[in-house]
Amino acid sequence: MRLTTKGRFAVTAMIDLALRQGNGPVTLSAISERQEISLSYLEQLFGKLRRHQIVESVRGPGGGYNLARKAADVSVADIIIAVDEPLDATQCGGKENCHSVTHPGGSRCMTHDLWSTLNEKMVEYLDSVSLQDLVNQQHNKEQKQPEHRTLGTEQSVVVMHRPHAAV
Repeated sequence: MRLTTKGRFAVTAMIDLALRQGNGPVTLSAISERQEISLSYLEQLFGKLRRHQIVESVRGPGGGYNLARKAADVSVADIIIAVDEPLDATQCGGKENCHSVTHPGGSRCMTHDLWSTLNEKMVEYLDSVSLQDLVNQQHNKEQKQPEHRTLGTEQSVVVMHRPHAAV
C-alpha cells in the first residue's frame, strides 16, 4: 500500500490552509509557493475538496479558500477520500479475485484477509487523526525549532525491528 502524491499533497495543502484560518481566505498560489506544489494540481485537488464540502471558495479580490467546517471536524481520511485516493492494500481492489484480476471468477489469494484488515486499520487510524491534530503538531514543531530553521526540513522515519527468535 502506498499513499500517492495526490493524498500527501492534499493533506499538506489542507494543513497549510488550516494554519492560516482566521486571516481571511487563503489563495492557492500562496499554498503552491509555500509547499512547492503545482498550482494547477492544487486547483484540481481543491475542486474535489470543495465538492466534498471540506473547503469553501471565496470569489473576487481577496478571495481564496477557507475551511468549510472546523479543523477538528475534518479527518485525514475525509481529505484522502475526497481526492479519490485509494486506500487499498489488496492486489484485487477488494473484489476478491486476487489470482485473476482480469477474470471476475478468480480466486482470493492466501493473504487477502491480511491486506483487507490492514485497509480497515488504515482507514480507522486516518479517521482518528483530525486536521486540528496536525495543525497542533505543526504549532508544537514551530515552538521547538530555532528561528533560522525553515519548516519542513526535519525528517522522521520510523523503522521497526523485531528481535529474531533463536533457532
